Amino acid sequence: MIDRRAALGLMAGAGASLAGCGRDDGTTRLTFWAMGNEGSNVPGLLPAFEAANPGIEVIVQPQPWSAAHQKLLTAYAGSSLPDVSQIGNTWVAELAAIGALSPTPAAAADLLQDQFPAVLETNRIAGRAVATPWYVDTRLIFHRTDLLARAGFETMPTNWADWKRSMHAVKRVAGTGNYAILLPLNEFEQLLTFGLQGDQPLLRDQDTRGNFSSPSFLAALAFYKSLFDEGLAPLVSATQISNVWTEFARGYFSFYFSGPWTIGDMKSRLPPEVQPHWTTSGVPGPDGPGASAPGGSSLAVFRSSPHQEAAWKLVRYLSDPAVQARFNVITGDLPARPSAWDAPRVASDPYVAAFKGQLARAEAVPKVPEWERIVTEMQIVAERMVRGEFTVQQAGAEIDRRADRLLEKRRWMIEQGRAA
Repeated sequence: MIDRRAALGLMAGAGASLAGCGRDDGTTRLTFWAMGNEGSNVPGLLPAFEAANPGIEVIVQPQPWSAAHQKLLTAYAGSSLPDVSQIGNTWVAELAAIGALSPTPAAAADLLQDQFPAVLETNRIAGRAVATPWYVDTRLIFHRTDLLARAGFETMPTNWADWKRSMHAVKRVAGTGNYAILLPLNEFEQLLTFGLQGDQPLLRDQDTRGNFSSPSFLAALAFYKSLFDEGLAPLVSATQISNVWTEFARGYFSFYFSGPWTIGDMKSRLPPEVQPHWTTSGVPGPDGPGASAPGGSSLAVFRSSPHQEAAWKLVRYLSDPAVQARFNVITGDLPARPSAWDAPRVASDPYVAAFKGQLARAEAVPKVPEWERIVTEMQIVAERMVRGEFTVQQAGAEIDRRADRLLEKRRWMIEQGRAA
């Protein structure tokens, strides 16, 4: 059954607020866009907020993830943004660049405490937070503990050399026709994770040029390429894997990069005989536990909202550690506030524990609006590399060339600013 607030939101349309429907009873009506699973479940948290704030009513307008990004940009152009919205963390830079976001006011500065540093850094533009982390995610390794043990490894290795040795051993025990790890050639997240292990940034010169020819990224490219060259990863895209859970269960691959959303899938889709034999572990790095990119969603208050005070009250409520812990129980989303991880239902999940350590080691990616296009081009080049069209050095140079082309306007704008 659709919640009353969700139904009202759908009836209200993409940008309309009930405040414009002729009712003037002194109530502040906030429109709140929430995406996907969160849009379906966040209405269950709101009665307590409205009871504590009797002059405020929240109208949730659920949005599909597939259309959310474009819909926000269209709403900005049409002056029809909601008061508050869930936004993907990779959208923050773009929405800030067009002036859509309301920076965190001084009265809400405490919301920036008790946060994972890399996630919070993602939301800082020019040194100022313009969105508030709501839930977090990152990618780490799901793996088969039984096959790893049969291969002679009691625990997940923490560095690249030992991990590769374990992959060769796992492939042997898994049998003919099987591999060790799945690295879909149409997904950039795995290579990006390897690239974040180095001590050199992915962009240079004020994020106006690619830095993919740096020694640390070339090392990541070489490690990534070696996993295909040595037969540890199949040359396939995600669309060529008909059922990830079936293939993981039968040992086609034993290591799988993914995020917290996969925990529920593993629990519900793996056969009973495999259930005791999988877990989560941190990403190995060149010399020890490695970094990963922070993900998740944040809460944005838009500058166009006439209800700034009420909107920030809603953000404060949804950011409360106790509320975030409750939302974890409802949705499985990982809380953005580290203190919320001490709640019994969060702390007792053995598959969640590795994510807290991984998030503590997360590294923010460059905050430029072109970033998603850059990593898409990065992966296109990487696929050509593993298929033999480029050497590692040539691939690094080609990714730089494509990144520089995408960043041309940014360079021009910065040069104009210098000239002025």
